[in-house]
Amino acid sequence: MLQVSYIRDNREQVLERLAVKNFKQPDLVDEVIQLDDKRRQTQTSFDNASAEVNAAAKKIGELMRTGKQVEADTWKVIAATRKDNIKELGEQLTGIEDDLQQKLVLLPNLPHSSVPKGLAPEENEVVLENGAIPQLPANALPHWELAAKYKLIDFELGVKITGAGFPVYTNKGAKLQRALINFFIDEAEKAGYKEVSVPLMVNEASGFGTGQLPDKEGQMYFVTEDNLYLIPTAEVPITNLYRDVILKADELPIKNCGHTPCFRREAGSYGAHVRGLNRLHQFDKVEIVQVVNPETSYDVLEQMSLHVQSLLQKLGLPYRVLRLCGGDMGFTSALTYDMETWSAAQQRWLEVSSVSNFETFQSNRLKLRFRNAEGKTQLAHTLNGSALALPRIVATLLENNQTEKGIKVPEVLVPYTKFEWID
Repeated sequence: MLQVSYIRDNREQVLERLAVKNFKQPDLVDEVIQLDDKRRQTQTSFDNASAEVNAAAKKIGELMRTGKQVEADTWKVIAATRKDNIKELGEQLTGIEDDLQQKLVLLPNLPHSSVPKGLAPEENEVVLENGAIPQLPANALPHWELAAKYKLIDFELGVKITGAGFPVYTNKGAKLQRALINFFIDEAEKAGYKEVSVPLMVNEASGFGTGQLPDKEGQMYFVTEDNLYLIPTAEVPITNLYRDVILKADELPIKNCGHTPCFRREAGSYGAHVRGLNRLHQFDKVEIVQVVNPETSYDVLEQMSLHVQSLLQKLGLPYRVLRLCGGDMGFTSALTYDMETWSAAQQRWLEVSSVSNFETFQSNRLKLRFRNAEGKTQLAHTLNGSALALPRIVATLLENNQTEKGIKVPEVLVPYTKFEWID
């Protein structure tokens, strides 16, 4: 959530940056400023009326002590009137603050100055490409056919049990899935992240804290009886570990990682681009999350990007890094890098990770602060990234490593799978 003071002091810059993000309601900026003016005026009137009541109470006490009962009674009437006024002003102030909050939560985070303008994924900026594109024979199979051939994933059984988008991993497919999770967690721990195991459901306050609510409630599964949401990513519970917390400066950076299933309602469309593992309602992911000093957050973002790239390099997957344009960025992000791997059988790039800096947008909602060197509290910066999401990693590993003999398992995974080939 943006800070009102920043919006007031930087109105033109806020409007300029929101335009980069293709925000369709710029009038909200002036509405926020006007509501804040009204809030300030009402707060001043409330404070003045409270001061008058306090002064009247002191005056009444003095008059009573000197036996001036009639004058004291007059001041009591004045004080009673002011108290009624205070009550009315307090109710007005609460209503104005509620209106202001409702407007504020509709404003997305401001994009970093390096974010390119653009409306669609085609306008994202390619930062780098790494690795040779595999050349497969003409009869190469897409991953959903390989999964059926080697009995790795049963999509139809998942439909029977739950519905489309809930695959069942079997045999070596299940072992590959578990191997990737353990590999990603081990690599995160080597990079200094502390593993946490978190709940798979969160309350409304947690969803609001990281920006999923009220922006993405339609994309999350909702447990109506208990007013809980199934998590769309481990980012939500991990970041909320620090909601309403004041940290010490020497506790930063905080680095956590965690593996969870992720649940997303968005259905997508039909066709090859969403077939198989390309888009699911439930999938596994290892998430890395950092809470850092604002002075270092963009250096940290680059470090997190390099960590994700190192995983793709160790798996032998060709990839590219994109800096997302304003129109393709998430609501809460100030800067996002997407990592995509090349699917040799599908002949297209598949997104497998997003790494984002949220600056103070989440921490303002979370009331996540730290004490700086001067002993004053200030908002921390939060960042997170997929390291990595499994479905499309599995898809590209199967497709890119297929041979006449079978599917070659990347060397770094063999200690985890205990087999070198899927055949």
